[in-house]
Amino acid sequence: MRKRILTGIKPTGYAHIGNYFGAIKPAIELSKNPDYDCYYFIADYHALTTLNNKEEMKEYFYNIACTWLACGLDPKKVVFYRQSDIKEDFELNWILCNVTPKGLMNRAHAYKAIVERNEEQGIDRDDGVNMGLYNYPILMAADILLFDTDLVPVGLDQKQHIEIARDIAHNFNGKYGKCLKEPCDYIDKNNHTLVGLDGRKMSKSYNNTIRLFTDEATLKKSIFRVVTDSRLPGEPKDADCTVNKLFKLFATKEEADKFEQDLLNGLGWGDAKKQLFEVANRFISPMREKFDYYMEHKEEVDKILKEGALKAEKVAKEVLARVRKAIGTDR
Repeated sequence: MRKRILTGIKPTGYAHIGNYFGAIKPAIELSKNPDYDCYYFIADYHALTTLNNKEEMKEYFYNIACTWLACGLDPKKVVFYRQSDIKEDFELNWILCNVTPKGLMNRAHAYKAIVERNEEQGIDRDDGVNMGLYNYPILMAADILLFDTDLVPVGLDQKQHIEIARDIAHNFNGKYGKCLKEPCDYIDKNNHTLVGLDGRKMSKSYNNTIRLFTDEATLKKSIFRVVTDSRLPGEPKDADCTVNKLFKLFATKEEADKFEQDLLNGLGWGDAKKQLFEVANRFISPMREKFDYYMEHKEEVDKILKEGALKAEKVAKEVLARVRKAIGTDR
């Protein structure tokens, strides 16, 4: 029996190579598996917890939507939609709020991190916390439960969100009878943390990302910002260095093996970064052409997302009708 997979991505910035290798590429590969029905969405309402500029919202939204399409997402094989087009999501969100203990939200990682930071600084523990951020896991649960989702691809750092969704579904089912499917996380064991320009995890919060779709000059400039040690040309380099880790993402195995050996033989950092740029640009260029096309034809993107929303809405209405019947608000 086919399983339903669902995942979303927030439009809170420009897509970078960490997004591609860590989330987009694996999700697109999953969509090619005949055992799965895949529902992928742009989580624009989730972005409101941190994004409060309407022009940025539009810009980032289209950047993310066009990125998925440019990277190979096939709208004929995937239900691809915009979160805000599914009104049932927000009705279910409210219903789920009423079966969710406050203590469960108190334990959410994002909220706890802010509270701990505020307490360390000696300020009010809830300073900077809005209700969108606090209730964020409930809306995420609604995203998932609305589509009878079986599996949700996540990294280890997001596993708690799926556990919370399961807890909420379990609470609902305990009160109203078996109604909502309790989802499981799908963690790709081969998916490792990608390093950024400074050797830490690639993240917008660290300002150490390499933007996926930009012009060649900017890509080259970013790559030449990769932090390296002070070893001179001719001195053996550490095979575990950031330059080598990034090179392996874009190169063939033969190229990667030769590059690593050249580093061990003393390849200079400047030449190494030049080679990294060349393989990265070669890898990205075909997708960049598609990305530029979609960015120039946003009406096509809107049409694809609207068609996806109509497919998603059909399932959402069925699940919400089931929920309404369970709680006694059906007509």
